[in-house]
Amino acid sequence: MIRAAGAADVDAIAGLIERAYARYVSRIGRRPAPMDADHAGHVARGEQFVLADEATGAVLGAVVLVPRADHLYVDNLAVEPDRHGAGLGRALLAFADAEARRRGLPELRLHTNVKMTENLAIYHHLGWEETGREQVGPYTRVAFRRCLAP
Repeated sequence: MIRAAGAADVDAIAGLIERAYARYVSRIGRRPAPMDADHAGHVARGEQFVLADEATGAVLGAVVLVPRADHLYVDNLAVEPDRHGAGLGRALLAFADAEARRRGLPELRLHTNVKMTENLAIYHHLGWEETGREQVGPYTRVAFRRCLAP
């Protein structure tokens, strides 16, 4: 079940993000930005959505969707590490796709760190187009987009 997050979800989202991104801290050399994001602000702005276990209500995944003039930006996507490979990330991306269509936006965009090689592989595998790389200090961000068919 994917739904808009509420204020009661903020702590669960923060915990999920900590667990999901922990393995990247040493690889990147710093905490990835989602670990220090304003989760309550995303919730308050209606940008935060969660994938919850239907039986328990536990937050198993989260996605932040920020509408822009010509696309929907996937600001963050995270899944419980012990649930990788279960299709939760794909479900969240399908939700983002449907949300962009609902809003009349023609594409999705996102960034990931070049050292998050698992993310690079899955986005390429799912047909996202890599549109560039940007150096931000010592870190390289990789930009992707997914054009939505009418």
